[in-house]
Amino acid sequence: MFSHVMVGADDIDAAKKFYDATLGALGHGPGILDPNGRLFYMTPTGIFAVSKPINGQPASCANGSTLGFAAASTAAADAWHKAGLENGGTACEDPPGERKGSGLYLAYLRDPSGNKICALHRLG
Repeated sequence: MFSHVMVGADDIDAAKKFYDATLGALGHGPGILDPNGRLFYMTPTGIFAVSKPINGQPASCANGSTLGFAAASTAAADAWHKAGLENGGTACEDPPGERKGSGLYLAYLRDPSGNKICALHRLG
C-alpha cells in the first residue's frame, strides 16, 4: 500500500545515529544521506526517510500518529527497543510485549525528534 514514509527531524545526525541503530537491529543497513541532507533507508518493498521540514519551520511529531516497523521475532523487537534507548530514543507506552492478547508483540519508542514509532512482530 505504501511506497514510502517520511518523518521530520531538526537534527539529521541524531536521527541517523538513532535509525541506523534501531533499523540495524531489524536487519537493515545504514541510512544514506542525499545531497539535500535527507536520510533514506531503502528496502525492496518501500522507503523510510527523514528530513528537515522543507518549509523551514521546526520539525514536530504528529499527535496520535505511530509509524510501525516489522520485526522478524520478539527478540528483534526487543533488540530494536534496546538500540533505540541506547541511541537517543525514549520509552513510551507499555514495555515491549504482547498487547492484551492480540497476538501482536509491540515495542514503542519516541525518536530523538519526538516521533512515535514501534516495532511489531505477529505472534503465532
